[in-house]
Amino acid sequence: MIQSVLFVVFASLAAVLSSPEPAELKPVYGPQPKYEKIEIPHCAKNTTKAWCLEDSEYPQYEIQQALERHYQAGVLDFYKDMLAKTSSSVDGIDKLNDEVYLCPSSTGYVQPLRAINVEGKWRTIVNRVESYGVKYTQTARVEECNVVVGTSCSLVPSCYQSKCVQKAVFHRFLVYDANEYTFPFSIEKFRLPGSCSCVVGAFHL
Repeated sequence: MIQSVLFVVFASLAAVLSSPEPAELKPVYGPQPKYEKIEIPHCAKNTTKAWCLEDSEYPQYEIQQALERHYQAGVLDFYKDMLAKTSSSVDGIDKLNDEVYLCPSSTGYVQPLRAINVEGKWRTIVNRVESYGVKYTQTARVEECNVVVGTSCSLVPSCYQSKCVQKAVFHRFLVYDANEYTFPFSIEKFRLPGSCSCVVGAFHL
């Protein structure tokens, strides 16, 4: 009887020891959501445009300090080179000449403090800041249609199909990024309203 019991115990123990180890359970994760932090400046709440001309939170002091800190690194040459290579730069112009257009529009020269770049991100533009006797200004000419896009052009005979269209121009600005401490300046491209043009189509009776 005792031998039978011992045989059963040893047989059970051998079966346990010889059984394969259970597979390790690993957690299964689904696709992780992507979060993109889009910083919208306070000044954007007061305008429908893609730029701000005034901004109570503009980091003028921080930009000035950064310009002085990186002066030896060539930030001034960087700025001058950008102005020289930007064909649409009108830095220093502050007066408008009388102009006549086929499509009513508003024209102006602006010095934005913040603007949305071609990637759709709000950026801080170096403007109206002075460092080591150099005043950093960046001016762009903008022209916006005063009529609904698609409206017939004035002064064009009705026998021609015509319409007013808003066209854009790409402008380069020197921008400041506080998160880039090594060299917080870069040149980025921005899309601005460049003209309100008249497109003339086919002749019709």
